[in-house]
Amino acid sequence: MLKPDVLRNKKDFSALYGKGKSAGGRYVVLFFKKNGLGYSRKAFLASKKVGNSVRRNRARRLMKESYRRLAERLPVGYDLLFIARKSAADSGVKCGDVGDSMRALLRKNGLLK
Repeated sequence: MLKPDVLRNKKDFSALYGKGKSAGGRYVVLFFKKNGLGYSRKAFLASKKVGNSVRRNRARRLMKESYRRLAERLPVGYDLLFIARKSAADSGVKCGDVGDSMRALLRKNGLLK
């Protein structure tokens, strides 16, 4: 069974890129848009520019853990897309660093309670 709170469809990503707002931080780029649903959907991306598969997966894991820590303070009814920057996959970057970057982006855009 697929989880309903994960972005998957191309049309959702296209709408997010086209009509959504974006903000960039040191480790993460955020795209967001209201979705009109009773729940929020999210996606975590790391392109091949970030590095090999080990580095991309590490960047995604750091973003997912940071999101998990922030999830209870986020509003409902948004599509959120977190894209890892190349700097997020560096070996010296800790989960707290990525979390601080995500928290700052969300707060700056009024999405953090």
